Amino acid sequence: MSPRRIMIIGGPGSGKSTLARQLGDALDLPVKHMDRAVHWLPGWQERPKHDKAPIVARIIAEPAWVFEGGHSETYADRLARADILIWLDSPVITRLYRVICRTFRDHGKTRPDMQDGCQESLRELPEFILFILRTRKRSTAKMRALYESAQIEKHHFTTFQDINRFTAALTAEHTPVLREQ
Repeated sequence: MSPRRIMIIGGPGSGKSTLARQLGDALDLPVKHMDRAVHWLPGWQERPKHDKAPIVARIIAEPAWVFEGGHSETYADRLARADILIWLDSPVITRLYRVICRTFRDHGKTRPDMQDGCQESLRELPEFILFILRTRKRSTAKMRALYESAQIEKHHFTTFQDINRFTAALTAEHTPVLREQ
């Protein structure tokens, strides 16, 4: 049986959005990005905190999803509905490199996992790097606690090679085989 609800967590630059899109496409599941659906309003306006949990509740009530992102206040609720938990835990230096590369690559553009009008900006990059460095220990501790408490199928990946192997195996396992008639 194919998974219907996949929860993906990890720090900025860990590959959450990319993996969510890959799994959504391969398993024909709708993809929900925390940054796009919950956290940001257009033009880098942060959504009021009290509005976020009700949006998450509506999303996780849906019958199927790949839901990626932070907002640890809703971890337990998302986990309670998920079939699979995936924790992307690549080293901070790797994540910083990826964030820097995507900022330069996508400068002036809005990534598909972001709200409209939230363009990548070199001006914001130093502040984002500091955010990653300041929050990495606390965020990792929260993700580790969630992962250890999870009583569902769960996967902890520290390399992109492991993520790619998992994705290939999962999608192959759940791709229908066409037979000649």
